Amino acid sequence: MTLFWTHGYEATSLSSLKSAMGDISAPSFYAAFGSKELLFREVLARYLASFGQVSASLRDASLAPRKAIELTLRRSAKMQTDASHPSGCLLVLATATCTEESQDLHDALADERRLNSSAMLGCVQRAIRNKELPKATDAVALAAMLDSFYLGMTIKARDGATFDELDRAIDQMMGLWDALAGVSTKKKAAKAGRDRQAAVFS
Repeated sequence: MTLFWTHGYEATSLSSLKSAMGDISAPSFYAAFGSKELLFREVLARYLASFGQVSASLRDASLAPRKAIELTLRRSAKMQTDASHPSGCLLVLATATCTEESQDLHDALADERRLNSSAMLGCVQRAIRNKELPKATDAVALAAMLDSFYLGMTIKARDGATFDELDRAIDQMMGLWDALAGVSTKKKAAKAGRDRQAAVFS
């Protein structure tokens, strides 16, 4: 996982994978995993079940839509800047560029990103239905803006942005939501503080 996360699928060689596994032989590698692609698919499944769970709040209907989105952004920022593993998000980085031979893997990661995009849109639409946002809100545009910010954090993290920097950027992003909702500045500050604590200590 670390190799694919750091270098991407294409740039991660079979020799580097074998070396990371204790210099196993090629026959042992293929006997265990079948191929580099099948190993990557196992890595992807493991990533989604662990690090990828930062976006789980988007699908939690018990959370208010705004809170669901903010928790995802803050938890993702925390995960992506954690020094214990590669920075950024594997779903964005692993097949940012690919050859025709690995197009299926690119499509698989794109499908996962689309699931998050759809969940983000669902939160915005739910907020409009619940009158937490004005009826005239352009749900598609707002969700696209939030999702673009979410995906863009990967590049900022890979370029060395700290959690504090991304966290403050999230304050600004969610401030746009609050401006649409007509939430006062005082209430915004209190809400940001509560959700930051929930993200950092959960």
